[in-house]
Amino acid sequence: MSQEQYPLNVAADTSLDSGVQRRVPEKTPIQILHEYGTKTGNLPVYLLEKSEGEAHQPSFVFSVKIGDVSCSGQGSSKKAAKHQAAEAALKILQIDGGAVSVPVKSESNGVAADSSNSVGKLQEIALQRGWRLPEYTVLMEVGPPHKREFTVTCRMESLTEKAVAHTKKAAKKAAAEKLMAKLQSLSDGSEITWTLQSSVRLENLRNSSAEKLSLLRRNPLSIPNTDYIQMMLDLSKEQGFEVTYFDIDELTVNGQYQCLAELSTSPVTVCHGTGISCSNAHNDAAHNALQYIKMMASTK
Repeated sequence: MSQEQYPLNVAADTSLDSGVQRRVPEKTPIQILHEYGTKTGNLPVYLLEKSEGEAHQPSFVFSVKIGDVSCSGQGSSKKAAKHQAAEAALKILQIDGGAVSVPVKSESNGVAADSSNSVGKLQEIALQRGWRLPEYTVLMEVGPPHKREFTVTCRMESLTEKAVAHTKKAAKKAAAEKLMAKLQSLSDGSEITWTLQSSVRLENLRNSSAEKLSLLRRNPLSIPNTDYIQMMLDLSKEQGFEVTYFDIDELTVNGQYQCLAELSTSPVTVCHGTGISCSNAHNDAAHNALQYIKMMASTK
């Protein structure tokens, strides 16, 4: 699958003696907005609002909030949608592609995030350690307009947490608080010492000859009463990725339970499952995830 490239601004470079002009890529809207947020102490927070469309033609909608400015963007990839949202925010802030010149509010480790809440603290930790910034996703939105409930996931590298609240902002904050608590738990203390593990790239599984993965390649995934949750757990421990199950409160039209199984691979793998109980739905999601891993690990 070819990766979509967002069109970058370019500038002519005439420093060559030959006089030939060379097109040099400038910063993307995401980079410019992040630089502005770092210097003002209001880092941009991106939220995946919607993901729809067929597998061959997906559509994503991302919102971005920076200070009092909120914008959204749509694209055929998450990256393109984020670019559109960032570009819209830059227009409102009246920032062009040149150097961002605003006073720096904090000089602590070069990070100017608002650390008074968990959302700001997570961003500060990510910047200090060179990790990818936390990504927030609206997993589900249910209930009548006067009593809406939002389920938001917070993902930072291989860690994921979710929370439910009556507003997206509250759910995002609660999910960030849970992830902060997980980081502290993994660090065995108040100081965050957890070390990032490299994400398992799906294409690398094709060259793996590990025992559990070899068994997955050889054996069918159609044996009745198989504990696919345990199979997935064993495989994840062997290959070094995490599996998280998210229950969906809303039943299917047939009255079955639903859940999502999320694998902390690169790219992240999410598979849906249904069943007559929560445990059956988890087992079905694990089965579907195993099928996908088997396909990826067997394709040459």
